[in-house]
Amino acid sequence: MATTGIHSPGRAKIDADTLRTDRWWLQPLGVFLALTAFVVYSAWRVFSGKYYYSAPYISLFYSPCLSTTCVEGTEPGGPISWWMLSPSLLIAWIPLTFRFSCYYYRKAYFRSFWLSPPACAVAEPHSAYSGERKLPLILNNLHRYALYLALILNVVLTLDAVLAFKTPGGKWGYLGLGTLILTANAVALWLYTLSCHSCRNITAGRITHFSKHPLRYKAWTFVSKINEHHMLYAWISLCTVVLADFYVYLLASGRISDLVFFSA
Repeated sequence: MATTGIHSPGRAKIDADTLRTDRWWLQPLGVFLALTAFVVYSAWRVFSGKYYYSAPYISLFYSPCLSTTCVEGTEPGGPISWWMLSPSLLIAWIPLTFRFSCYYYRKAYFRSFWLSPPACAVAEPHSAYSGERKLPLILNNLHRYALYLALILNVVLTLDAVLAFKTPGGKWGYLGLGTLILTANAVALWLYTLSCHSCRNITAGRITHFSKHPLRYKAWTFVSKINEHHMLYAWISLCTVVLADFYVYLLASGRISDLVFFSA
């Protein structure tokens, strides 16, 4: 007989998994479908190795493009010459690690994929709980280090958005729909990354006297405010990532042309 979880001694003797009568399963189901769709789409784009650059835009799944096999025009282009697979695989693991270990996404996929638990006041089907002490969940302890890499990647993607204001010929003074999409994506990624719980801890986690650290206190105050909306930014940035990449894919594959508002 199980002696842990909902069947442990001292717990209420209720046979039903839950007494809730509302449609509590809608949220975990919706999260499951949305995250599954994102994983499938991302895998397709990351492993395809093509249709990721259309001047002046580059897909965020391939930026920075570090392989010598990168298409002409991508920056910095190289210097890894021995890599024979999709160049996206050299950098795609950074945002993947950051999101997989994110405190919000842990809650999301714990509930929607592993039903641990599926919702509040709903019993989980597992008889034991080991926490995050074993593989693969123990890797979630790398979240802070993934944050550092994600911040560096955000700088690169912000630079991509700035360079999107150049014409395909290299002159400043270009504004296309892709420019707006890449800029919106960069903003969304900064909001998601800076609102991270680890980022909040880094700014002032070990301070005992805010009065002695006014700059860090201001940083902590800012991060704390946007931290309240971390879940919202997580989903918005997930959507802008797909939108930005798919728009570049459509341009690079020749399916559409960029909608140009202004060009010098």
